[in-house]
Amino acid sequence: MDAGISPSSYKDVVLVLATAGVVVPLFRRWKVSPILGFLGAGVVLGPHGLGALSDSIPWLNYLTIDNPEELGQLGEFGVVFLLFMIGLELSWERLRLLRRYVFGLGALQVALSIAVIAAAALVLGQPPTAAAAIGAALALSSTAVVMQTLTERKRQHSMAGRATFSVLLFQDLAVAPILVTLAVLGRQGEAGFSPKLLLAFAPAAVGVLVLVALGRLLLRPMLRSVAKAKSEEMFMAACLLVVLGAGLVSALLGLSMAIGAFIAGLLLAETEYRHEVEVTIEPFKGLLLALFFLSVGISLDLSLLAAEPLAMIGLALALILVKTGAVFLLARLFGLASRSALEAALLLAGGGEFAFVILSAATSAHVVDPRTGQLVLLAATLSMMCIPFLASAGLRFGGRKVAAPTELPDAPAEAAEAAPSGPRVLIVGYGRVGKLVSEMLSRHGIAWVAAERDTRLVEAARHEGRPVYFGDASRPEFLRRCGLEDAKALVVTMDDSLGAETVVAIAREARPTLTIVARARDARQAERLYELGATDAVPETVEASLQLSEALLVEIGVPMGLVIASIHERRDEFRKDLNRPDALGGRMRRFRNAAR
Repeated sequence: MDAGISPSSYKDVVLVLATAGVVVPLFRRWKVSPILGFLGAGVVLGPHGLGALSDSIPWLNYLTIDNPEELGQLGEFGVVFLLFMIGLELSWERLRLLRRYVFGLGALQVALSIAVIAAAALVLGQPPTAAAAIGAALALSSTAVVMQTLTERKRQHSMAGRATFSVLLFQDLAVAPILVTLAVLGRQGEAGFSPKLLLAFAPAAVGVLVLVALGRLLLRPMLRSVAKAKSEEMFMAACLLVVLGAGLVSALLGLSMAIGAFIAGLLLAETEYRHEVEVTIEPFKGLLLALFFLSVGISLDLSLLAAEPLAMIGLALALILVKTGAVFLLARLFGLASRSALEAALLLAGGGEFAFVILSAATSAHVVDPRTGQLVLLAATLSMMCIPFLASAGLRFGGRKVAAPTELPDAPAEAAEAAPSGPRVLIVGYGRVGKLVSEMLSRHGIAWVAAERDTRLVEAARHEGRPVYFGDASRPEFLRRCGLEDAKALVVTMDDSLGAETVVAIAREARPTLTIVARARDARQAERLYELGATDAVPETVEASLQLSEALLVEIGVPMGLVIASIHERRDEFRKDLNRPDALGGRMRRFRNAAR
């Protein structure tokens, strides 16, 4: 059976995995997006890189991708998964809060950039449809690179950061209509723009309506049924089925697979399964997207850059200048101060990952000829490589101090309202204890969000309009998706002792200064939770004893004020005993005896 296996058949797979293992940690250490690393690796491993030298140096064949077409076909699924994740992240609430900047600043930036770039392409001799496709591809910026840069520099809550986030949000929304338009233009051939072109959108509109109807009927019940099985493997299979199934249905209706995945993600964005689906799909999206950018790098012909370096660099600089000017003017129009407007403009000046998606679709649809597509892709790649340097310049102009959302002197009145502030308190476990905690938080006007693994509790809470999500909180990525990074406090009310300890340990490692209050069964577990980093651990046995004592003392005539004071004093003594490193021996035995 092993005789039929050829090591050379697995060479491309090994090269891809080895590239991922080198690129991701290396570029993250350099604080540069791995996207640029995969593009560069694709160039090196492709026929225009080491492959060009393999005839004279035969052993380089071992370091060259043999089947870039197969790799590209597999990498296209990365775009499908990326559009699905974007749909998941576009909640209606987020769009409502940021509506002025998303649909105002974002829409105008896309429209103005497309118009200017398309006009320049027309002047350079491109037909109208090709000019429009090139303008749409280059008008979009890199969500992955820019948001990573903002997070690393802690600028995401600055005025420039919020404006940048809003523009990127609209750009993500614009991708699906652009892809539909390119598909329609491709079917129209050389007809170009005409009034009849609007009729060509009718099948696409019908297809979208069918997808929405099927999604609303099937997606939520299917995930609910699978979640009740409490099997991570089955839930993962269901998530993959949703993405690929929606894509295939979309393809059968005449749309691209990416559009179907985007609609499926949008429909799931408001459900209780949103964060668990995000965490489950993320590894597949990351690997497949790496394949996509690797295949794009393989297809890049650097001989064009070598033949006309000044022209290519000039195109990249022209793109940066056009987008910087457009964003700066519009940001000033929307009330941003000059420094914030310039910082946002520099962040958004480069090309983005969707340039590769849109231009690939445009080339496949014969809207843009392959050589022009290669030139534009190279210009977009060069501009993307400039984003870290542009961000540094923007940080120098924008300043390092980040004011609170309500204290921004340069913000218009709507800015504080539009600021994407995460939940203030994160509750893990929405049983009887977690529900009571949430009710007390709501009574005091404190925002909260909860995570729970019991589908019945989640479903009941969602029927009441509560922000409760299904998922496994023992995974760091799930906690992050629920808002751990921005939470003011974490409350752990799980019945599962080991699960509660895992959540406390993960949260403390992620946020060393976070307030963590955890429920404990008894003194022994409370001691363990304190060791793991809980700010406060509340043993049920201790609290029951204190409440019984309070009721007894009041009933036998001790004044309420004295009773409350003594209860608080005794609670503090218990807490000090648990927190002391030497809280063993007689002291712990006395505590446990009292707890019993």
